Amino acid sequence: MQRSLIVLGLLIALVGVAWPWVSKLPIGRLPGDFMIDRPGFKLFFPLTTMVIVSIVISVILMIFRK
Repeated sequence: MQRSLIVLGLLIALVGVAWPWVSKLPIGRLPGDFMIDRPGFKLFFPLTTMVIVSIVISVILMIFRK
């Protein structure tokens, strides 16, 4: 568990350092990410992005477990 938390912290720090390049990726603006914008109400539901992030995290965890 300690190793996982350290790796997660390092990944978050790496993404923070690389943010100028990461922010140019279309994550959050993919087809299937819903945006409802009405007067007085705004809802953003990134369905496709959540599925892709979940798959990537699952694959990474499967690789580290072996």
